[in-house]
Amino acid sequence: MAAEPLEHRWDLSPGAARALQLQLRDRVVVDDRLGRVQRVAGIDVGFENHGRVTRAAVAVLAYPSLELLEQALALRPTTFPYVPGLLSFRELPAVLDALGKLRVAPDLLLCDGQGLAHPRRFGLACHLGVLAEIPSIGVAKSRLVGEHEALASDKGSWTRLRAGQETLGAVLRTRAGVAPLYVSIGHRISLRTAIDYVLGCTTRYRLPETTRRAHRLASRPQTGKHLAGGDAANLRRT
Repeated sequence: MAAEPLEHRWDLSPGAARALQLQLRDRVVVDDRLGRVQRVAGIDVGFENHGRVTRAAVAVLAYPSLELLEQALALRPTTFPYVPGLLSFRELPAVLDALGKLRVAPDLLLCDGQGLAHPRRFGLACHLGVLAEIPSIGVAKSRLVGEHEALASDKGSWTRLRAGQETLGAVLRTRAGVAPLYVSIGHRISLRTAIDYVLGCTTRYRLPETTRRAHRLASRPQTGKHLAGGDAANLRRT
């Protein structure tokens, strides 16, 4: 993969991290700047050893068939505390390690977390998209900010997630009669296109297959030793 176009320190105080979010959010592109999407990647993060080790997983699927092409796993010491609204500073160092181990860069990232639907409009999906310069979508299981109208129960129904007159994302029903997902722009994609790709990656479950595959890898017990720093366990299947 190409080198990241932007780098910054991760050993920041929470106050400095919030200030950096406000600085970097101007880099987020909210319209469609993505080519042909053939490889979609799910991103998920778990923790081991009582939170001391961050476990980041990337699962790459063919689109639109959703066949698993490649997956990578990275373990890294956790260096940032759990602070709501600052999860990207805790999770992304390991995620970037895992992304860097892929043989071919994905065309689109679906992140288990928020994008613009964030107090400072710079959630994990925005942060990762800007750093990796890959189109990205936030696909969250719960709402962090915003309000919305009632949502129809059938699959594919959606309504806007708003803060006043500002649209933060969409509340999307991916399976009839089950709780919705909260979809928001990460980087280099419009909201309408993001909704289409989330639905295109969803089969008979609530969560997209990208998220399901990545979560399975992120939460699977690791049988080998923990690897520190930039070293990581890498599991691939093509």
